[in-house]
Amino acid sequence: MRLRLTPRDTTYFDMLAALAQHNVTGAALLAELLGTPKTDREAVADRLAEAEHLADDATHSIMRRLNQTFVTPFDRDDIYGLAGALDDCMDAMEEAGDLIVLYKVDELPLRVSEQVQVLQRCAELTAEAMPRLRSMDQLSDYWVEINRLENQGDKLHRKLIAQLFDDMSDDPVLLMKLKEIVDMLEEAADAFERVANMVETIALKES
Repeated sequence: MRLRLTPRDTTYFDMLAALAQHNVTGAALLAELLGTPKTDREAVADRLAEAEHLADDATHSIMRRLNQTFVTPFDRDDIYGLAGALDDCMDAMEEAGDLIVLYKVDELPLRVSEQVQVLQRCAELTAEAMPRLRSMDQLSDYWVEINRLENQGDKLHRKLIAQLFDDMSDDPVLLMKLKEIVDMLEEAADAFERVANMVETIALKES
């Protein structure tokens, strides 16, 4: 670890950890949404939207602090990018939930639940990793596991797309709706991988 001769504002670690925790809440609400009858989904989606607003607020707080702080614990562009990437995870999950409600889908394929389980695990691992940015220790297991989960999500996504084209060929409108939902869930998994890649880059720069 490099020797630092100037004081650092360590509040950023707490703020990034809090932002990551919003993603845990968002992923849990997305899972809850899948298990909720269609008539009751809107209420859960509203809670998911509120979680997304809280994540936005947390992201904006980090950005404002960056504009007010001279010395940061690591490169300010990296903090900016990491906060934005964490927010992207929540945005994608909230959009997927919103599409499920807007499209009034009766039933979702079982593999959609598996996609969301991957997102829940990604969110949990990311939230656990953020506090470790203080020391940059024991982070490699995090980004390796996120990469594995994202690969698992890729395979699920491909299987889902193939299943949709097999099962919904006689209903192209439903096919398009379901494809947009599963594509957005895949985007959420990609967003978590981008966070992990940023953490790896930061850890290597700071080592």
